[in-house]
Amino acid sequence: MSETKEAKPSRFDLSTPQGRRRANADLIWGDHGFLRARFSNFHWIEPGVMARANQPSPEQVARYAEEGFKTILNLRGTSDTGFYHLEREACVRHGITMIDAKMYSREPPGVEEIRRAKDLFETIQYPALMHCKSGADRAGVMAVLYKHFKMGVPIEAAVEQLGLKYLHVKQGKTGMIDFFFATYLAETKESGKAFIDWVEQDYDKAKVKAAFMSEWWANVLVDRILRRE
Repeated sequence: MSETKEAKPSRFDLSTPQGRRRANADLIWGDHGFLRARFSNFHWIEPGVMARANQPSPEQVARYAEEGFKTILNLRGTSDTGFYHLEREACVRHGITMIDAKMYSREPPGVEEIRRAKDLFETIQYPALMHCKSGADRAGVMAVLYKHFKMGVPIEAAVEQLGLKYLHVKQGKTGMIDFFFATYLAETKESGKAFIDWVEQDYDKAKVKAAFMSEWWANVLVDRILRRE
């Protein structure tokens, strides 16, 4: 009969001085928090209701609490990292509900992720804030979904949340997010099928990803190799 292994203690155990030091170092240096010290990439999606930003420090979480935010959606998901443990501790301390809802910057969203987003927008307490690491890509796709599901904005207008203003760059692999929404618009141009119906009935994540990668690599070949002098 095999013995159950005990969970390995976290290197970022905030109850110990060493763990807290490691956590702060991970936030500032490992996760590039020093670059975010004066720039939060904060934008309102719906003024006074839903905002987007980059990874908050404990001090920023405290400020968000003072400003009345009730919920933080962590789009990076759970992780045994210093920045994650510090954010969760700060949310508990300041009475903010932190919800882990992992998204991806180089993958089109899955059906379950889209369903989860829709459900979250209907059930969380507001004002709320969503964040990923930089506030550009994962926050971008969720911001599009928020504007569509919660505010009733058509996808063709909601995709403005994926722009250089928010530091999102569609020319790289993060352009897969843009391609996902563009695929919906192209496939429903004649029918006008609702976004959620297309997602539930027609969307093929693997097919969309393969189509984007084929196009992306073709552009790399032309732009970086064939045109090179």
